[in-house]
Amino acid sequence: MSQPTLWLRCEKKEFERRAALSPSVSKKLIDAGFKIFVERDEQRIFDDSEYEKVGCELVENNSWPSAPTNIPIIGLKELPESTDPLPHTHIQFAHCYKQQAGWSAVLSRFHRGGGTLYDLEFLNDSNGRRVAAFGYHAGFAGAAAGALALASQRKGEKLGLLTPYENEDAMISSVKAVLGGSGKGVKALVIGALGRCGRGAVDLFKKIGLDDDDILKWDLDETAKGGPFSEILDVDIFVNCIYLSSQIPSFITRETIAAAGKTRRLSVVVDVSCDTTNPFNPIPIYSINTVFSEPTVPVEVGPGNPPLSVISIDHLPTLLPREASEQFSSDLLPSLLKFPESETAQTWTEAKALYEKKLKEAVVAEGL
Repeated sequence: MSQPTLWLRCEKKEFERRAALSPSVSKKLIDAGFKIFVERDEQRIFDDSEYEKVGCELVENNSWPSAPTNIPIIGLKELPESTDPLPHTHIQFAHCYKQQAGWSAVLSRFHRGGGTLYDLEFLNDSNGRRVAAFGYHAGFAGAAAGALALASQRKGEKLGLLTPYENEDAMISSVKAVLGGSGKGVKALVIGALGRCGRGAVDLFKKIGLDDDDILKWDLDETAKGGPFSEILDVDIFVNCIYLSSQIPSFITRETIAAAGKTRRLSVVVDVSCDTTNPFNPIPIYSINTVFSEPTVPVEVGPGNPPLSVISIDHLPTLLPREASEQFSSDLLPSLLKFPESETAQTWTEAKALYEKKLKEAVVAEGL
């Protein structure tokens, strides 16, 4: 039997510092008999030397296209836009299974190249629960970004460049400082509060000093009546942490914002779920993803009304890149150890079946 092998590619998305494999998890894979190639990457939070020390073989940055096609390529964020065929097996977040913008074009590259996609978002255990997710750190970092945006807005300014923090304590200290030492008095509403992402947002708000009564924790019970929800307009920060799988009534609309006029308290919306191009997006008040260099986009609120901004960054956990990467890759490890049996291991067979289903839909959509 040939040696199981993985190729950790570099991330080409600007400001993305996370890694699908941490050095510590790479060592565990090597100890289990894997060979791990790691592309050199100055952007990654982990130094190349950290991988080399645990036995990984370093290769040139972005050299995966020339790797043997029988070596699976593992990464995090989507590949840069291209029409090049993809002959490899890729393990990554591809953001193309829910008819996001350009979804069929992405999948058509696999069709033309004969490769396979195992989308990390859809790797599930026997209970149908995701084996690994960045949800907690996405919510945590999203809430922090929301608090930073609120502080800037209160000064009549726009939130500037966001840069990753060395650790959680550094993030908390920074957010508290810009809020004048504490977040006490700030009011927030988190939808999806019982999930991993929502718990992360709630924890951040608690750690920066919000009173528990000022953190509205909503989940399925509270949203069952269907939106729009006027309660969202009565908090400073609204954080959306739901997992969107089908059409639901909008949580907030341009009409409800306009109707509130000058009485609106809401200043910042953080759409952690970031279903910006999804036709079912329940926050239809913006239309672009924001980025770390321009974290917020203003919402049209009408003349004389208080400002409102949206944060819609689709890789928020990279604000805590080391901790987020360690947690994610540790959760992914048991499934990776079973990848050599991907033809029979449930997590992998179900992910491949889903890929094949979506690929057929893309072939029709692209007229291939």
